Amino acid sequence: MGGKVNPKHRVSFTKEKSGVEESKEAHWQLGNKHRKVDAVVRMMGLARYADDIKLPGMLHGKIKRSPHAHAEIKRIDLSKALALPGVHAAIDGKSMPTPYGVIPWTPDENALCIDKVCYVGDGIAAVAAESEDVANEALRLIEVDYKTLPAYFTPEDALHEDAEQINPYSRKKNLSKKVRLDFGDVDQSIDDAHLIIEGDYYFAGTTHAAIEPHCAVAYMEPNGVLTMWSSTQVSHYLHRELAKVLHYPANRIRVIQPPLGGAFGGKSEPFDLEFCAAKLAMETGRPVKFLYTREEVFYSHRGRHPMQMKYRTGFRKDGKITGVDAKTIIDGGAYSSFGLVTTYYSGQLLCAPYDFPTYRFNSTRAYTNKPACGPKRGHGSVQPRFAMECQLDKAAEKLSIDPIELRRRNFIGENTRTVNGFAVGSNGFLECLEKVEKASDWKKRYGKLPTGKGLGVAGSTYISGTNYCIYPNDMPQAAVQITLDRSGRARVFTGANDIGQGSNTMVAVIVSEELGLPLDDIRVISADSDLCPVDLGAYSSRITLMVGNACLQAAKRLRSLVRQATAEHWKTSAKNVTLCEGHAMDITDPEKSIPLAEAFQLAETKFGLLTAAGNYDTPKDRHGDYRGGTIGASPAYSFTAHVAEVEVDIETGHLTVNDVWVAHDCGKALSPMIVEGQMEGSVYMGLAEALMEEHKVDEELGGVHTGPSLLDYRLPTFQDTPEIHSFIVEHPDEQGPYGAKEAGEGPLHPIIPAIANAIYDAVGIRLDRTPFSPERILAALDAKKEASC
Repeated sequence: MGGKVNPKHRVSFTKEKSGVEESKEAHWQLGNKHRKVDAVVRMMGLARYADDIKLPGMLHGKIKRSPHAHAEIKRIDLSKALALPGVHAAIDGKSMPTPYGVIPWTPDENALCIDKVCYVGDGIAAVAAESEDVANEALRLIEVDYKTLPAYFTPEDALHEDAEQINPYSRKKNLSKKVRLDFGDVDQSIDDAHLIIEGDYYFAGTTHAAIEPHCAVAYMEPNGVLTMWSSTQVSHYLHRELAKVLHYPANRIRVIQPPLGGAFGGKSEPFDLEFCAAKLAMETGRPVKFLYTREEVFYSHRGRHPMQMKYRTGFRKDGKITGVDAKTIIDGGAYSSFGLVTTYYSGQLLCAPYDFPTYRFNSTRAYTNKPACGPKRGHGSVQPRFAMECQLDKAAEKLSIDPIELRRRNFIGENTRTVNGFAVGSNGFLECLEKVEKASDWKKRYGKLPTGKGLGVAGSTYISGTNYCIYPNDMPQAAVQITLDRSGRARVFTGANDIGQGSNTMVAVIVSEELGLPLDDIRVISADSDLCPVDLGAYSSRITLMVGNACLQAAKRLRSLVRQATAEHWKTSAKNVTLCEGHAMDITDPEKSIPLAEAFQLAETKFGLLTAAGNYDTPKDRHGDYRGGTIGASPAYSFTAHVAEVEVDIETGHLTVNDVWVAHDCGKALSPMIVEGQMEGSVYMGLAEALMEEHKVDEELGGVHTGPSLLDYRLPTFQDTPEIHSFIVEHPDEQGPYGAKEAGEGPLHPIIPAIANAIYDAVGIRLDRTPFSPERILAALDAKKEASC
């Protein structure tokens, strides 16, 4: 017999919230504070990131990049570079002519440019040499002749009928994607409204600024397997595109994601360095490493799209929305990236948490001669959320309705559908509003603070994974395999990419909860295509819901086997056996308790090797029945509310955000400390976009980036960061594991409009363009002063 265990940890009960049965038993692990499973290794400096990989005979690769924003390539001469001692190989775009793209409908990039370059920084040729210094010298020896072409740095210029085509694979000149969807009689519903609010908004492009630059190491194994270590957040999509571009069998490619030093969406598709590393490893027979400089990270970009948004919103006298009309122009940069999805997301994800009786969005994405934009935390929906929440604030003022009350009146509800047909399950938005209203003392302080100080509110929703895979197929979106060892530990194999958000910890917590194992006895092996089942990657906040459900399914299967074998040994019913705190025990007789190692041995004796797989695929009834109706649909949606308190110096225009109150409905917090970390990280990232960030090029200098370094690209420090007060709201959703929904991206959305609305409360100016710089604040104050004269 093992030591005694408190039976109260696993007492049968049923707890319901939002109509969802949370569990058949009390949780012994869920809801506790957990350190990340890799925290100690990272803190001790023992984690081996991609750039820490050093293999015998490894070569170093570098990419030659275009100095022109738009030009034809007339000639490339690699001979002088190849003649340089220490250079082992050099390639250009003709060595990999097959175009690729993370979205299968828009393959409009080459690993290296073939006939033309589309932005300053476009890759042209690559070398592999015995050192980085030799590789850099070889790049200088590569001769390239260009014929420069007109460059277009704004969507308006690029979409002009006389503009030359930028992307060589585009089928509609410089139009990347156009979407218009109408739901109801929008014009009539707005025209008949008591109040019409019109606004023009601009959201500046921003980048991810992850600490770790992109890095890839490739090696052709003696058995013909191409192994790639990459700082990617989408191992599976990288695996697919490597096979496609290199024309190499997918079953002869292995992709491994080492520990990652941040991504935020910036590593969610293949990049030129991965293809070049693989190709040069194949040609040389030696390992090849490519590591981006910080400047290359900025030029590779794939960050937040700049968006010009024109909104027209109708309101009844009581504050209820009658209709929303949104027109958006999107600056996509030189390539599609996720742009097809971005164009849909710019409209599709706006339809909650508020009820829109009618709605139209008309979004146009253009190619421009700038670094390509892509997905950044809160992909595609942060920008329109900024516009919509400012619209609501303006309406609240005109109607003399408290801004929080106006949002309450427009609450869409739960277990309902949006105007564009998306199924919404649990919805804790009203509780989120209540939390931040109370914590900020809103009722006593809003509109009553001294001049220069103000409060602002905003709300939002976000997806918990996309309902459909990026490439059409009927296979599961997530799978997890668990094996129990007779020594009393579990091995969890998952293809999910842990990019710092804690997904490895999430699956460990679920296994611990179901099998009663301490976290230290659970080994998580992730993101290795040779060892782990396929997972689609870390994007669209999909992992908790999708991978979590797959993990829960596998863990429950093993739990059933262990309980069954232990019950047979004790000659009792399996329903009386519980697993917790490293023991199997009989809840009807606390004296019956054995270590889990013994219970696992009993189960292995009865059933053989203890292994189980779990799969997850999305329900197919969550979207609208129209073209594009699946894009933006999700199994479940999170909800968030923010209140920001700001202080504006009217003499200097300096803006200080003193406090932010954030409440987030994550369904069920599996690990509250990690959820709070995601909430606070989201606030910080949105704060940076509101106050400082702008990823831009200098048009007068031909498209050169204005500041491709962490010295020039402004980001908040600890001194700029406000006090962040986090409130977890739990409205479990039947689609999520234990009711859990996302927490990694949704909490970012409201902070930017909340700050904008707080600025208006402080000094009476509307800032409808980001970032809210001192210069912009002073200009708005001057305009207000002139208007009052």
